[in-house]
Amino acid sequence: MSSPTITIFRGFPTTTAYVWSPFVCKLEARLRFAGLTYKVEQGAPPKGPRGKIPYIALSKNGESDANMVSDTAMISEKLVDDGLAEDMNGKLTPVEKATDAAVRALLEEKLYFYQIYERWEHNYYTMRDKALSALPFPLKVLVGQIFYRKMSSTLYGQGTGRLSAPEITKLKTEVWSHIDALLTASSRKRGSGAPEGMFFVLGGSRPTEADTSLFGFVVSGLVCDASPETRRIIRSLPTVMEYADAIHKHYFPDYEHWDDDKEGEK
Repeated sequence: MSSPTITIFRGFPTTTAYVWSPFVCKLEARLRFAGLTYKVEQGAPPKGPRGKIPYIALSKNGESDANMVSDTAMISEKLVDDGLAEDMNGKLTPVEKATDAAVRALLEEKLYFYQIYERWEHNYYTMRDKALSALPFPLKVLVGQIFYRKMSSTLYGQGTGRLSAPEITKLKTEVWSHIDALLTASSRKRGSGAPEGMFFVLGGSRPTEADTSLFGFVVSGLVCDASPETRRIIRSLPTVMEYADAIHKHYFPDYEHWDDDKEGEK
């Protein structure tokens, strides 16, 4: 079987750099953990199969028509089903699979909404100008207001929007403290088969699906200018920083490091 052609549509201008979306960074980590090469394009949510970023175009064996797939979990499942990537959780015990699922839920179903609040409620203009950078200014103002109302409605319905800012900060800090505790325990185990200097969230020698999510949330939090509070929290956790730095050096050596233009924020 020839190598597949994979294009990731990230919603941001194409550069050799991480983007602000944790799910885009998660997807890129998934592909790199699997040793799959890919191209990146900007794309846009309305063009994706589920109306959101990221999505991919997947062609196999010289197919002329690409298969468009959205949702990071569904993309991972598609790659496994098509024999293009190994099931990262296939060799886990039932308890390990449950732990892996819990870590992903903590990040994707809880922390995600705290970060959306920080970005769109507290740092609206920074987030708007980055997310809608391709639009001319008058249209950016209009679409930005639509995005803001949509995000506010989502947050209120989900529950985060009913909390005070100090309460959200407290809950967000607690999530990162839990993650730091897991990584601290894992760093002491350091699976014998792991690349030098690396450790993974479940303490094994290889990454699991939880590592794709965790790396995505760490690195997007570090590079996003619309989440300064999250950046400060992450930087205050040396083990989390060590974890992300090791993955970056091993799997993303071609990407700009988050410290390259933020030396003054350490």
